[in-house]
Amino acid sequence: MTQTSSPIEAVFRERRAQGQLAFLPFIAAGDPDLEGTRKLLTCLAAAGADAIEIGFPYSDPIADGPVIQASYTRALTGKVTVDGIFGLVGSMKADGLPPLIAMVSFAIIFRHGPERFLEQAKEAGFSGFIVPDLPSEEAAELSGLIRAAGMDLIQLLAPTTTPARTKEIVANSSGFIYCIAVAGTTGERASVSENLITQLRQLKEQTETPLVVGFGISKPEHLDPLRDVADGAIVGSGIVKSLQKSADGEKSFDEALEEIEALARSMAEAAHQSR
Repeated sequence: MTQTSSPIEAVFRERRAQGQLAFLPFIAAGDPDLEGTRKLLTCLAAAGADAIEIGFPYSDPIADGPVIQASYTRALTGKVTVDGIFGLVGSMKADGLPPLIAMVSFAIIFRHGPERFLEQAKEAGFSGFIVPDLPSEEAAELSGLIRAAGMDLIQLLAPTTTPARTKEIVANSSGFIYCIAVAGTTGERASVSENLITQLRQLKEQTETPLVVGFGISKPEHLDPLRDVADGAIVGSGIVKSLQKSADGEKSFDEALEEIEALARSMAEAAHQSR
């Protein structure tokens, strides 16, 4: 944990004090376009999101299922850029958004230049980073740069992560640890597995860093098994699939936005029920 509380840490401290989970939705920047992303961020904030994860579109995402991959493809087809994303987010600094977290490939950070990327991200108003393809040998250095800038590096921990690697992740993570609910890629699932619950209980004994579950969380009832073992939940594909309907002509963007707001509000209300 950082010595001074980051915006992300403050969110979890407040929810923990009230016996509640935090709700973190995910969207891909630039789907359907940056103006659409602006509307989505405003919508999700109004619906009760505690923090928002913003995906930086990448042509070869290693952990994402078909729904989010398609969202990235639509954004890349629309020529979204890193500078464009930073420009949009920076233009919303006065809009009262919750903490924003960049889900970004290490390849993008490396190509952009880590120092420059972090400087632009901080200036735009990002509070943390999830880097799904971060090499373990780079984690400590990047974590140090991010913490020095007053932001958080959030690392992913899978059901298959070894005990030795788990220790590294716990040591180099701040803000929260992203606990992958199932082996495989992102996407909706029917239920939360017992193996995940066991893993979360074990992690609680190893760290005070908040544990947040993602991959497959898509409806309010998925939160009930997590209340005593986790600190929050991320919803990605369940939200992004509404944009797929808009892209396919099944719904207008405004109709998709209404559907997303309804899901986000129901997830936030469920997350914020006290234990």
